[in-house]
Amino acid sequence: MRFEPRRNKTVSPRTRRLRVAGGALCAAALAATLVTGCGQDSGDETAAATSEAAKVLPNQTTSPSGSVSPSGTAQLTEDQTKRKELLSTVKVTFDKAATTAVGEVSGGKLTDLDLEGLDDQDDDATGSPSPTGSPTDGTSPSPGGTESPGGTGSPSPSGSAGSPKWVAEVVEEDGTAHNVTIDAVTGKVIDSSPDADQSDADKQELADQISKATQTPQQAAKVATDKKPGKVTSIALDENDGNVLVWQVDVVTKDWKKTIFDVDASKGTITDEQVDDD
Repeated sequence: MRFEPRRNKTVSPRTRRLRVAGGALCAAALAATLVTGCGQDSGDETAAATSEAAKVLPNQTTSPSGSVSPSGTAQLTEDQTKRKELLSTVKVTFDKAATTAVGEVSGGKLTDLDLEGLDDQDDDATGSPSPTGSPTDGTSPSPGGTESPGGTGSPSPSGSAGSPKWVAEVVEEDGTAHNVTIDAVTGKVIDSSPDADQSDADKQELADQISKATQTPQQAAKVATDKKPGKVTSIALDENDGNVLVWQVDVVTKDWKKTIFDVDASKGTITDEQVDDD
């Protein structure tokens, strides 16, 4: 920022140069009286310059620092912030949740596993109990929408209704699906039950899919994270637009963005990759 225009109001550039030169001559001559006079003149000039700088410099230094300081949070979108906050509380990784879920169904295979509370699952992120995580002993929730203190019929610890959860679908060989909910902090099973809404056609479709999927969900997850390191937050067996059976894998990277991979369920190759910019 320029200070010259403000100084021109009281002292011309030529006068300022003469004063500076006079100050140098006075110092060289070492004359006490002249040195005193020049020192006063120089001091006046320095004081004036300092006063002018004090008025302007704060505007120079404050502006850059103001633009840099919030960089750590201002650049995160709402979805990125939500992922960061939720994943910081998750203690049970995808692979551990997958193993736990499959262990609940004898001979079953995992076809779907999602971490509740991310992106469009806003209601689950608030900590309200999920349908599969409701009390199983016949007790009713308290008026505030949370389970009453003595009515936890699940093996999860008291107060876990607000914890993040892994929700899995595990399918038997005949296509019968089971829904398994796992506490993502403690790793304990909150609920495990057959899907009561399945039709015969649904069972047949799932039976066909698991017989064709030669790649396990763990293998598909490794393919995705080898391509882009991060945390797996969802995996699902489904057909893509080209009717190819794929594992759809969601990976949240260190910048809290989400990348969605389609991994061929029989070949183990990536057929599609999309970055969610939100």
